[in-house]
Amino acid sequence: MSNPLLSTAALPAFASIRPEHIAPAVEQLLNKADAALALATSEATPADFEALSASLGVATERLGASWGAVGHLNAVANTPELREAYNAALPAVTEFFTRQGSDERLYAKYKAIAASPTAATLNPARQQALKLWLRDFVLSGAELHGEAKTRFAAIQERSAELAQTFSEHVLDATDGYAYYASADEMAGVPADAVQAARAAAEAEGKEGHKLTLHFPSYLPVMQYGSHRGLRQRLYTAYVTRASELGDKPEQDNSAVMQELLQLRQEEAELLGFANFAEASLAAKMADSPQQVLDFLRDLARRARPFAEKDLAELREFAARELGLAELQAWDTAYASEKLKEARYAFSDEAVRQYFPVPRVLAGLFSIIERLFQVTISEQPAEVWHESVKFYRLERNGALVGQFYLDLYARPGKRPGAWMDEVRSRWARPEGTQQTPVAQLVCNFTQPAGDRPALLTHDDVTTLFHEFGHGLHHLLTQVDELGVSGISGVEWDAVELPSQFMENFCWEWEVLQQLTAQVDSGEPLPRELFDKMLAAKNFQSGMQTLRQIEFALFDMRLHAETDSAAQIQAVLNEVRSEVTLMKSPDFNRSQHSFSHIFAGGYSAGYYSYKWAELLSADAWSAFEVEGVFNAETGRRYLQNILEVGGSRPAMDSFKAFRGREPQIDALLRHQGMS
Repeated sequence: MSNPLLSTAALPAFASIRPEHIAPAVEQLLNKADAALALATSEATPADFEALSASLGVATERLGASWGAVGHLNAVANTPELREAYNAALPAVTEFFTRQGSDERLYAKYKAIAASPTAATLNPARQQALKLWLRDFVLSGAELHGEAKTRFAAIQERSAELAQTFSEHVLDATDGYAYYASADEMAGVPADAVQAARAAAEAEGKEGHKLTLHFPSYLPVMQYGSHRGLRQRLYTAYVTRASELGDKPEQDNSAVMQELLQLRQEEAELLGFANFAEASLAAKMADSPQQVLDFLRDLARRARPFAEKDLAELREFAARELGLAELQAWDTAYASEKLKEARYAFSDEAVRQYFPVPRVLAGLFSIIERLFQVTISEQPAEVWHESVKFYRLERNGALVGQFYLDLYARPGKRPGAWMDEVRSRWARPEGTQQTPVAQLVCNFTQPAGDRPALLTHDDVTTLFHEFGHGLHHLLTQVDELGVSGISGVEWDAVELPSQFMENFCWEWEVLQQLTAQVDSGEPLPRELFDKMLAAKNFQSGMQTLRQIEFALFDMRLHAETDSAAQIQAVLNEVRSEVTLMKSPDFNRSQHSFSHIFAGGYSAGYYSYKWAELLSADAWSAFEVEGVFNAETGRRYLQNILEVGGSRPAMDSFKAFRGREPQIDALLRHQGMS
């Protein structure tokens, strides 16, 4: 039987991959990668860019692509058998990439290339890739020796295991919860959510309405459900997931978080940094933890008066109109929706009727085609679930890239939304041009019966956000693997293209293309759009402080050397400093904060606000010159998307805007100017 993970086909055979394929494939690919590393570091391979790419680049890219397919399936189609096989292979894969990244002989060869006269003859992308590789060798422990090097490798392996454990606990706690609500308890919840919950219960032969902690089930109750007891029940379950207050002690992430923070601090000290935040920022735009803290606190100071006004209005309305004398955490989404309906005379549920998925995708693709001179067409491909679609991007008949689109929530699929790469653009050493492939993943409500799935406006914004990441990866014109697409882009700038795309969701000309009422087919009425626009910055002060709370907590955790022993205390201090409405004592949101404990955002969550400043300023050029201005679109494509990580992000921004970024546009967009 052939092993699909060993196939050299252009696309992974996702539907054919089985857990039993993983161990033999990983073993064979690791053996080849080991042999390639041995050859690359031997005297037979000169200190030459092309020679190292041919000997080592091909083997490690092949290993990375196959392991990436396994990791992707582990995130979107998780089963006990797949998880077991993934976890069994994880240590060996981690060990190889750690060893490669810290190999002194390989490091010496790249240093020799950088010191040679030929370095100046490398094209700019290769020069940047070489610069980043030398930096990453240092950050990967290549300058460590003896016990320090051994310990560094052990830290990498254990950290990878802990991050996977953290993610599994969150997934299992989310998947493992169910409450069967009565019809009375479902009062106020939108009809399609009620129908879906009833169908889920019926499928199990049970009475009532099955509610879970997956967002398409959870959010409609929190936002529209008038039964306060039900909201409190679901909120409590949601914010205690994977914690000591959850109903399964084996899913508690407390010890996992503590050990991860301890290991990160030890890793930073081995590399000569005072704390992990300093080590993390060595590869980012921000200069120091203090600069990030100052940035966040300055933004909090600017947002606070608006947030105080938001909260005062919400409390007054909740007490006067809803009889909620003491507003609680499980009331805020519900009361906020009622206040928005009263103030602006529309509801998110009414808006949702205008965003059926087929219409939204058609409109989104039309915008991308118009702005970036490409065509998008659906293509057949092996996929991991029947709802997944596969698409092809072309320009003038030539393949530019391809992407998978996985929109809907389901058991065994990690919560959240993300873009990941299947492969990157690369002028391969064999002489062929490799084009990029991306995976775009969301967790929207599934279609019910014959009706298409409907998206909230927030869902649409999320979809555009992930497509921004996807376009950054797919539209690159850089042929060097290390700096192609999103590779090599500073982490605190990588959100620029994603947040930039969100702005299209607030343009009348765009929404006319995105909307069609699910029954009548009529586009969104101008009157309803004007109400949405008036409500755009509804509670923006409170929302800004909430994001700053997460970012400040993350940065303090990784900048303070003793934080591992007092995670809750640090969070409490941050909440006291930033938030206006006290969280319940039982709130353990940190136990499911996968971004920083399992998702690569450790000491980097601030990048959402940092990049938001960049994206708002970039978008302001389109506001002045026209949303579909061909010349502005061309400048953005050429100076931001196409160059990928081939130069510093600030250089790319200045090439597009002609100056450094300014905060004015961000404050104006959020109604806080």
